[in-house]
Amino acid sequence: MIKCLLKLVSASFICLSMAPSVQAMPSDGLLHKVSQQVVKVRVALEGGRYGTGSGVVIAKDRIVTNCHVVANALHVSITFNGISYTANAMTPDWYHDLCLVKVEGLDAPIATIGSSRHLAYEQAVFTVGYPNASPTPSNTFGSVKGLFAMDDSVVIRASSTFSLGSSGGGMFDDDGHLVGIITLKSPGKQVYYYYMPVEWVQALLDKPEEPISTPAQLTFWASQPDKWPYFMQVVQPYLTGNWAALLTVAKKWRTQEPSNHEALFYLAAAEYAVHNLSSAQVYLQQVIVANAKHSQAIYYLTLIAQESDKHMEAWTNVALTHLEPASKLKSAIFAY
Repeated sequence: MIKCLLKLVSASFICLSMAPSVQAMPSDGLLHKVSQQVVKVRVALEGGRYGTGSGVVIAKDRIVTNCHVVANALHVSITFNGISYTANAMTPDWYHDLCLVKVEGLDAPIATIGSSRHLAYEQAVFTVGYPNASPTPSNTFGSVKGLFAMDDSVVIRASSTFSLGSSGGGMFDDDGHLVGIITLKSPGKQVYYYYMPVEWVQALLDKPEEPISTPAQLTFWASQPDKWPYFMQVVQPYLTGNWAALLTVAKKWRTQEPSNHEALFYLAAAEYAVHNLSSAQVYLQQVIVANAKHSQAIYYLTLIAQESDKHMEAWTNVALTHLEPASKLKSAIFAY
């Protein structure tokens, strides 16, 4: 889609055309290969209810999925190539919402583990999962939009989408390496999609197994909002335009993590919204110094340049990357 910023200059309009950058799509062969490493998860729950999700094969007889997929299950089965296998143990990391599930006899290709820490903004990624109880895996495509430091790794935000049933599936880089696990999204029309890092998955391999029936515990994103990581706390005020609340959270974030460029970005967004353009510009320039591919920061710098009648500077900003505007959407909680 082409978006235009219009400015009246000498009785004419300047139109800045902003189109997404073109990214190479993975080959059909790579998509087929990676899809073989992702399985469908089905759980039986109390009262005759059931749920579905996805999982990624990461070792012999082992898959990883989200803990919220298998939480409080009476029975967990894994389907691969039309054959159903019974899961008989798991290694949970409830806080990070990652469960390593043991499935004896599962004869499926093992994913190649990549690195979440070494991802870069705007890097191409794609997902594989089983959305909406689909009998076959589906792919979505996008790019990295955020990397948020947490517990020795990074939680990933990407533009690749997913829907109910895909939880526990995989996000892969353009080499087909597993770099993230599909986990949660924010509600609303402009949805933020989040993936847990593979480093947390690897940490589970050496931990003891527990019964499938182990009682569930809360994940970090299911706690009280004031206990959320800051990268979650800023989403609601940012998307709903509650700039006072955003300014408060962003300032707290920056105080605790002075070098975090995402804290600076949300501080800049709040300052821009209340027309403190000079402060916003200073913060945004610091963001770009730290991360030249931060498309949202470039978006705001473009707006500031336009409003300051610096049209050539705005045009240059547009040429750097595609832009991702803020949205006036109402969303209150995170969901998966």
